[in-house]
Amino acid sequence: MVLTIRTYGDPVLKQPTKDVEEIDGRLARLVEGMVETMHEAPGVGLAANQVGVRRRLFVYDIGDGPQVVINPRITETSGEWAFEEGCLSVPGLSWTIVRPNKVHLSGLDLDGNELSIDAEEYEARVLQHEVDHLDGTLLIERLDEEQRREALKVLRARVLAG
Repeated sequence: MVLTIRTYGDPVLKQPTKDVEEIDGRLARLVEGMVETMHEAPGVGLAANQVGVRRRLFVYDIGDGPQVVINPRITETSGEWAFEEGCLSVPGLSWTIVRPNKVHLSGLDLDGNELSIDAEEYEARVLQHEVDHLDGTLLIERLDEEQRREALKVLRARVLAG
């Protein structure tokens, strides 16, 4: 089931999510819908609050098949990498954003098993982008002042155009 992706201006995108407390069939169905929605969009990652669910989980697929991370936490970062980044919640726009080049992320899989992921470059960027969503941070908040001003002008015009 394809879900509706919330876009810039929707207040759910600015609200930090809450930890998942129970991994059950309902959560598995949500994950299934999120994966289908991400592939349909098409995108490489999708956080639960992007489909209106304020729970701390995301799905991603960078070409190795879909993955899910529940209650993710980035515990280490290093390096720096500038790369063009877009977002399904800010469709049609992208910017070069500097993020750490390497990350260590921990969380749970859909079976409740602990995950420990060491990622770099593109995978690290996707993980950081999705954790940002779960913390209520959109990529426009990662822009420098001039870029953010221009981005907000475009986004406000879109919201007004409805």
